Amino acid sequence: MGHNFLVVKKGFQILLLYFSIANLLDLAYADPPYKLCSNKSNNADNSPFQNKLEILMASLSSNASVSKNFITSTGIDPDRVYAQYMCLNYVTNESCRTCVAAASQDIRQLCPGDKEAVVWGELCQLRYSNQRFLSRLDVSGNIPQQNPKNISNPEHLSLVVNKTLSSLIKKAAFGPSANMYATRDEPFTNSDNFFSLVQCSTDLSPNDCYTCLEVAIRNVTTCCLFSRGARVLSRSCYLRYELYAFYDGATESSQSPATGKGNESEKWIITISTVASTLLVVAILGSFFCHLAMKFRMRKCKKENTSQDGKFRVFDHPNHNDFQHQDFQRDGLNDRESAIMDLASINAATDNFSETNFLGQGGFGPVYKVNELQYLMFKLKLPYGFKGILSDGKELAVKRLSASSEQGKNEFTNEVQLIMKLQHKNLVKLLGFCVDGEEKLLVYEFMPNNSLDMVLFDRKKRAQLSWRSRIHIINGIAKGTLYLHEDSRLRIIHRDLKASNILLDNNMNPKISDFGMARIMEANEGEGNTVRIAGTYGYMAPEYAMEGLYSTKSDVFSFGVILLEIITGRKNSGFHKSKRAPSLLAYAWELCNNGKELEMIDPVLADSCCSDEFSRCVHIGLLCVQEDASERPAMSSVVLMLKSDNSIDLPHPQRPAIFAGRFTDHHEAKANDCSVSGLTVSDTLPR
Repeated sequence: MGHNFLVVKKGFQILLLYFSIANLLDLAYADPPYKLCSNKSNNADNSPFQNKLEILMASLSSNASVSKNFITSTGIDPDRVYAQYMCLNYVTNESCRTCVAAASQDIRQLCPGDKEAVVWGELCQLRYSNQRFLSRLDVSGNIPQQNPKNISNPEHLSLVVNKTLSSLIKKAAFGPSANMYATRDEPFTNSDNFFSLVQCSTDLSPNDCYTCLEVAIRNVTTCCLFSRGARVLSRSCYLRYELYAFYDGATESSQSPATGKGNESEKWIITISTVASTLLVVAILGSFFCHLAMKFRMRKCKKENTSQDGKFRVFDHPNHNDFQHQDFQRDGLNDRESAIMDLASINAATDNFSETNFLGQGGFGPVYKVNELQYLMFKLKLPYGFKGILSDGKELAVKRLSASSEQGKNEFTNEVQLIMKLQHKNLVKLLGFCVDGEEKLLVYEFMPNNSLDMVLFDRKKRAQLSWRSRIHIINGIAKGTLYLHEDSRLRIIHRDLKASNILLDNNMNPKISDFGMARIMEANEGEGNTVRIAGTYGYMAPEYAMEGLYSTKSDVFSFGVILLEIITGRKNSGFHKSKRAPSLLAYAWELCNNGKELEMIDPVLADSCCSDEFSRCVHIGLLCVQEDASERPAMSSVVLMLKSDNSIDLPHPQRPAIFAGRFTDHHEAKANDCSVSGLTVSDTLPR
């Protein structure tokens, strides 16, 4: 009892001290990306503004390959979208493209539905709005940040900051450089140099650029002169200084510490409001009294297994034997970017992979269900009485790869290397993995509605998929594939897109899965070649099935097959309607030529399907499955076609691959029967 009293007393002392400090200086740690959201919603995911925003965001990264500062707009008021990105001038075009591609994803995920927003990455910033902001200075919402390392001589730093930066911002604003960019490095102490960088958005006037950077100097001199570095994130400009060379082209002092650019990954301290900090302390106080005894008992476990927000992480990073560690190093994996799980805890949580937890058979082994809460309890060795302090248990899916499959081992490594670096709402999340001897496990988020094929091709379950649901699924698959091809940090060809690799969550949102056969392509690489053909016949493009050639267009072919399967409810594989239509693709082509494509409508959709929309989907599907890969549209154009309703005239599709050359007695194509009036689409969006 006495011990508990001392614990509570000590806790009060700590909290009182924290309250005192919090009222003087409020600091929080964070990592990029940083955001400012307007909370002004456009209300609907499919609103005209949101549709134009999606199209604009999908195209920005291609411009970043050639320009580090880009301004654009599209649409007509009131749904006009204005967008801009600015990369730091010293970065390469490829680094700029990568940063903008990531930012275009982050801004939609961090500020969903907002009519204006801005995000900052380490090397770029990106913003959009429904209001014209081009050539207009905006210093509202500036975010000053400071390096967490303190300095011993802040008076000297204050003099250098004011003198050097005041001169530097004049050079950027009024100097000869059209980039409105300037850097400087000069001696600071015997062991350190002072490195500084300023940059403005090039649409600003020189006077506005100077004003923006002048405000930024005031920001850092107010908050950050006790730190070894600081920066200001602004909508219209950027300012940063450090006591190490943080930008390319700078030269370190010969005596300065070997910090280097690696410090870019250091956490930054963001100055936030007293109100926010006080609310945080109130939350801590409530948690303190609710779980006081448990926190002290589990102090060591929580240190190893909690995230910054205090919730338990699902996975830990235990020490593994030398064989495993070397194996992952050889395969390019490491603990920092991987979530390595504990085999014993998985075994216990799945009841040694019992039949009751069996979900189904995957490509290279069975799949089981496991509860996050159970895994944590076995990992932390807690009695069931303590489960109330843990986060709500989520269901997870564990794929257990066959120990005898050499191909399965290769797919395992490939999947871990790729998918853990990808984040998109239409890609399944790989949450962790485990390697222990011959045992290899992959752990994913659990998809309660299973795979698309198990719903779509089931006579009873297919009724769950209304026409709106099917269009939603088609759009989601298209966006996920576009992300892989153009917007991710890596350019990825999936190579095995099919209905069974599309998983459905609680709300029938589609998520692309199974990246075991995916391949990374260089930005300037048109196609790849392989001698080992891996994939599923019926979904494979002809150039891949027959010659081993794969590209983004082979994924487009697979998408076209899936699209036709979704809207008709029929499988392409094993389809045989007549001698003239031995495949779903040939059947769609034949009916479309005769103006009878509505005969393909899934009977369960008879009352809910829009005939014009159905015909358009058939047309888009046929464009995707053309025999000539160069004639197939890019995924960016497919996404645009799907969103454009009847406002865009679709190109005339050529014969589908499986149909071409199959018959000698065929009719000439009646392409006009498959066209929709409007504006013509062309593939003009580069990688």
